[in-house]
Amino acid sequence: MKMTEKENDRTAGEKSSFVWLFAVLSAVGLVTFVYGALSPHPERAWQAYLINFLLWSGIAQGALLFSAVMHMTNARWSGVLSGLSEAFAGFFPLSFVLFVMLLFGRAHVFPWMHQDLHGKENWLNLPFLFTRDGIGLLILYAIGFIYLNYTLQAKLDPGGSTRGLRGWVYRGWQKNGSNADLIRRRRTLWGGLYIFAFVIVLCLIGFDLVMAADPHWISTLFGGYTFVKAFYTGLGALIILASVSQLRKGAATGLTDAQFIDVGKLFLAFCLLWADFFYVQLTVIWYGNIPEETHYVILRTMLSPWKILAWTVFVLAFIIPFLVLINRKVKTKPVLMIILCSLTIVGIWLEHLLLLGPAINHESTVLPLGLSDILIFLGFLGLMVVSVGKFMRIFPETTAVPQP
Repeated sequence: MKMTEKENDRTAGEKSSFVWLFAVLSAVGLVTFVYGALSPHPERAWQAYLINFLLWSGIAQGALLFSAVMHMTNARWSGVLSGLSEAFAGFFPLSFVLFVMLLFGRAHVFPWMHQDLHGKENWLNLPFLFTRDGIGLLILYAIGFIYLNYTLQAKLDPGGSTRGLRGWVYRGWQKNGSNADLIRRRRTLWGGLYIFAFVIVLCLIGFDLVMAADPHWISTLFGGYTFVKAFYTGLGALIILASVSQLRKGAATGLTDAQFIDVGKLFLAFCLLWADFFYVQLTVIWYGNIPEETHYVILRTMLSPWKILAWTVFVLAFIIPFLVLINRKVKTKPVLMIILCSLTIVGIWLEHLLLLGPAINHESTVLPLGLSDILIFLGFLGLMVVSVGKFMRIFPETTAVPQP
């Protein structure tokens, strides 16, 4: 049944209000950050900035990985979930700009600049770090967009608009002569390259922007821990988006209980994998009992104010998801899954604070977390929602029900 003109106006009004709400959140987060960065103690604002850059960039990168993995494994069960995951690539340009902006806060987000690096200067110096990480992100995002180009060509509606980004995809579709087999082969090639680049670049980001904050601590497993965490949070954000779509549109989304159950199982699997990587790192450090390694763990898990935060992260990012997702029916309840995945993302946000906070706040006796940190977090959330919504408006095929 076609929607009436009044229903169309109401739907458009709801979308407009939705976008404005998150645009306001973004503005509030920006004002809070600028105010903090210009204050006598800007380190807290830049700490929040770095943590949120890592969190939301990882979510966007991990969400697109879902589409690439589903395509490479020919997993037909994913259906419209793959399309929804592709919308998170709308955050990629913002992510790169946010990375470049870290240069302005370099004195606060890179504590190793003020330390004796004992011969690590060849690796830990700003020109080399920003060059390699910037090139890495550019390559990852370029591959991601090329993969998206062929993905969108494979399901393009030629009757839609042919202007702007959509027009660029449309012209590529015409150039390929709408050859579905050729488009699929190229999509497979670039999907595989995105998976490979995701692993390499996320390892590099984990080493350079997180582990290097405490330059005398080393974990060869930390790179793997970083990209597993990004996919874990990306799956959580995808489930939230799918659940919101289901609540707003119902059966019109084409999403089924079976799909929610399957993606919920995948989310649970990476919950376990994330916890396993954490446990394996901890076990090796405990057995080795090397002062440079044990100090890092003891500070974050046994000393105040960080030990309470460590237990909070463990409960939010592992205990609650593990216990709840054992139940099959929970995975089919959109409201419950939105709450659960939101708690998990908050847990990983706090986990970034746990990893970076002690290095940036050397002498802090209280947890460096307050209202300004929450507002900056909500500002980044607003940026993510606006960018994903914009992508979905340009390419409505991301939410189209796949044809049999």
